[in-house]
Amino acid sequence: MLGWALAFFIIAIVAGLFGFLGIASALAGIAKILFVVFLVLFVISLIFGRRRA
Repeated sequence: MLGWALAFFIIAIVAGLFGFLGIASALAGIAKILFVVFLVLFVISLIFGRRRA
């Protein structure tokens, strides 16, 4: 049980550092862009997949 507590403590420290340094906001912006790109690619693949059948 102490091992799990220590592991979650280290994860919390790393997440806190990312949050305070502003890295989290930059990564969130990149994630939004990638989400839109893959959503568009998914819709395009659906359209072209239906044309073949």
